[in-house]
Amino acid sequence: MTETTTREPRAEKVAAVDEIAADLSAAEAVFVTEYRGLDVDSFAQLRRSLRQSGAACKVVKCTLARRAAHKAGLEFLEDELVGPIALVYAGDEVAGAAKVLADFSKDHEELVIRSGVLDGNRVAEADIRALAKLPSREVMLAEIAGLLEAPMSQFASLLAAPLQDFLALQDALIEKQSA
Repeated sequence: MTETTTREPRAEKVAAVDEIAADLSAAEAVFVTEYRGLDVDSFAQLRRSLRQSGAACKVVKCTLARRAAHKAGLEFLEDELVGPIALVYAGDEVAGAAKVLADFSKDHEELVIRSGVLDGNRVAEADIRALAKLPSREVMLAEIAGLLEAPMSQFASLLAAPLQDFLALQDALIEKQSA
């Protein structure tokens, strides 16, 4: 009689799957990239640039990443998790991370942006490139502040106008009496 045994996954692999699943769930956005052919120095440069934009880049084993995607409820990502991949986890600056990837891939054809996840939804490579064209968070906040400030400034000028007119008339009257 042959006895079939099912092997239990090693503790390190279970921990790695749990860590990847937690990272997938915690990130604002995750981008799947293929780095085949990218030299070590270029990859280190990419990681530094991503870190400056508030993102992290991690090379992961495909099998573990597929299990983690399934565990995180992102089954639609499983098809993309083949070959030498790196996952880019974006924080608050999703557009900034997408811009770093898009700019870097222009200069380094070896880096391929495959797809990603934004707010739990799949995004295609074209969507990531469109995200890269958005202004940064600071620029958008400044534009919103400017839009909010303009009507208030106009209202303040409108309220101040009668007082300015009164002061101008008073100055003209004083000038006329002095003359």
